[in-house]
Amino acid sequence: MRPERVERTAERGSLAQPVLAGVVTALVGFSSSFVLVLAGLRSVGASGAQAVSGLLLLSVGMGALAIWLGLRHRQPVSIAWSTPGAALLVASGVPAGGYRYAVGAFLVCGLLLTLTGLWSRLRELVTAIPAPLATALLAGVILPLCLAPVQAAVKLPALALPVIGVWAVLTRYARRWATPGAVATAVVVVLVHPVRQGGPALGLLPTVTVTAPGFSLAALVGIALPLYVITMASQNIPGIAVLRHFGYEPPVRAALTGAGLVSTAGALGGGFAVNLAAISAALAAGPDAGPDPKRRWVASVTAGGLYVVLGLSAGLAAALLTSAPPLLVEAAAGLALLPTLGSALASALGAPEHREAAVLTFAVTASGISAFGIGAPFWALLAGLLAYRLLPAATPAASTTPRVRG
Repeated sequence: MRPERVERTAERGSLAQPVLAGVVTALVGFSSSFVLVLAGLRSVGASGAQAVSGLLLLSVGMGALAIWLGLRHRQPVSIAWSTPGAALLVASGVPAGGYRYAVGAFLVCGLLLTLTGLWSRLRELVTAIPAPLATALLAGVILPLCLAPVQAAVKLPALALPVIGVWAVLTRYARRWATPGAVATAVVVVLVHPVRQGGPALGLLPTVTVTAPGFSLAALVGIALPLYVITMASQNIPGIAVLRHFGYEPPVRAALTGAGLVSTAGALGGGFAVNLAAISAALAAGPDAGPDPKRRWVASVTAGGLYVVLGLSAGLAAALLTSAPPLLVEAAAGLALLPTLGSALASALGAPEHREAAVLTFAVTASGISAFGIGAPFWALLAGLLAYRLLPAATPAASTTPRVRG
């Protein structure tokens, strides 16, 4: 065999592993949380068509950005939608005035994300938020969804138990595919036992639905600000850390600015937030994407291309979910978030000197209260910051050893 042919064969072989890793990244990333994206948009008042539009724009936007960053910087910079942000939308509910005020909040969040990429001082302010408070806020936001599988097992046993069973088995033997398998099982269950939820039928080909934004203080403080904080604290900052862990120096300014611009551009169509991937970033940046770190960018570019293709299935995905009870949809999303809840609680409570402030942040968020039209996440962050500053820091010994009086 000629040396040129041997070299081409070796190159194809070296690209096969990052390409496969990119396919796995996209399939796992999309299937494990698209249910949550649709549920979040519907929770803030989006119609079926508007929710499909949001899923389409998020998929295409993050895919295009991943392709551009990978080709431009030759690094496996994975992009995703804000999964914690989608959970926040589920917890927020419909803002006063309806969905268009949520769209206004998406637009402001996108502008803040863009400004963060352009202005280093804002990045410093965000990273100054104590990590225990940020992770406690995240844990409180996703807790109600993580309770949904338990509730569904009791209220909808015939529908929910097969989903939970498949998730449990795959978690034991093929953890990466546990959530996609649970979602696939939920789809099968819905096809076998359809429960029509009403509303107009959705077309299988997704289209962009533009909504004129509305702006109110309650929506900006209750949705835009927490969405921005959670996206930065639980997605962008960990995503940067993952890349550095695998030996890369990521293009932070370009990635954050690009994610902010994509979020801003898609906001009017329901694209609430695009960011650096955190949960799935290791699939494209780690050894699973090949032994040569200089070729792993192929994985993130492959994932980006597949995200664009998967976005075209948004209409089909939404059509299937309209035949499912809302509690079953929330249960599937909750199973996907259980590992995130565990890591968030561990991080929030891991620093004993400020554990009380973290617990207060978690409790206020999980309470779901609303005051003056502003939801619990804002009040939780405010209460947590006050407690962090005002309460005396506990020593590790005082926080773990009971005091004996005699």
